[in-house]
Amino acid sequence: MSDYEYQHEVEELERKSATAARLFDIRRIIGALFVIYGVIVTIAGLTVSDTDLDKAEGVNINLWTGLGMLGLGVFFLVWLWLRPTPPPVDTEQLPPEADKGTE
Repeated sequence: MSDYEYQHEVEELERKSATAARLFDIRRIIGALFVIYGVIVTIAGLTVSDTDLDKAEGVNINLWTGLGMLGLGVFFLVWLWLRPTPPPVDTEQLPPEADKGTE
């Protein structure tokens, strides 16, 4: 294997690794789960019966909890969109820093 082919293969693996790191960012997972569960709990809150409301002393806890979960999930997804995960920096390819003491 030539040096060029080896370097090309290494770059391809680094690109796939960076893509996987961004795909499995914890903010994406948490945000998606909170949005999914928030939708489910909000629907349960919208379809509540009068008997269940009487048990909770008139507070529709499923509706409020579902809306809170939706809000938190959207917050995480917006945070991910505004501040995406930076690609990893390869320290071997950085230019050497000049010695500040010699100037």
